[in-house]
Amino acid sequence: MKVIGLKETNLDACVNEAQRERIVITRNGKPVALVVGIEGLDAEQLELGSNPAFWELITRRRRQRTITRAQLEERLRLSGKSKPSATEQRVASHTSGRKKGSRRRG
Repeated sequence: MKVIGLKETNLDACVNEAQRERIVITRNGKPVALVVGIEGLDAEQLELGSNPAFWELITRRRRQRTITRAQLEERLRLSGKSKPSATEQRVASHTSGRKKGSRRRG
């Protein structure tokens, strides 16, 4: 994090520098603003990044007990209810909408 006095910078320089690290702007030696670069982020990322409900959800999920992928696969194998793979789902969705003999010929 870089600290810059308000009188020592301009907005353009500050924005450029903020793409590499956070910039604290001070006035009379006291922090008055934080400039954070967001180049490359989309609107959804910006919205989620500043949404308290989203971060509460993340915090709750991080407290939950986790299992490894191997443990998950073993549970699915034992339950006999494994879901179809992505490839199987794609094939099913492409063929389910077709009706036999519905092609126009002519």
